Amino acid sequence: MNRRKTLALLLTAAALPGCAALTVRRGDESFSARDYRLAAEDRVRLIVFGQDSLSNIYMVDGSGSITVPLIGAVSVEGLTTTQAAERVAGRLASGFIREPRVTVEIDTYRPFYIMGEVSRGGQYDYVAGMSVETAIAIAGGFTPRAVRSSVTVSRKIGDETDRFNAPIDYTLRPGDTVIVRERWF
Repeated sequence: MNRRKTLALLLTAAALPGCAALTVRRGDESFSARDYRLAAEDRVRLIVFGQDSLSNIYMVDGSGSITVPLIGAVSVEGLTTTQAAERVAGRLASGFIREPRVTVEIDTYRPFYIMGEVSRGGQYDYVAGMSVETAIAIAGGFTPRAVRSSVTVSRKIGDETDRFNAPIDYTLRPGDTVIVRERWF
């Protein structure tokens, strides 16, 4: 009996340093499409007024670029849709179209990922306003051994990855990875 208590105490103590490094977030700053930064796997609708052959849906590739006829690859990673439209318009204005009017809209956000103690972990389409609870439902729900009160969310911000604990009602963002932990008992 003493051995079991000692082992449980050691395992708990070993797990604590990893838990202390994660912050807990109760709510998320508002997420708006206007402030959204483009990244790989986003699909954007590019509209060039008066140029139907250039207006189309483009996928942001792994290098953070979209490839547009006439002007080739245009880097849009980290830009808002307004900034991306200005960059494309600038490239078109440099010898192809006089005074181009360009609009960029989000067609499909990059997917989110969920793994751990859910029925069907993997990659799923992001839906605006999605909560952790919704993501878990899309992945088939919790397994019997899942921690049901909070999850770990991993979010890439620039070149760094931020990992934190989040409650079930936390609002996710495109590209987030949700990790549903296994409970011990």
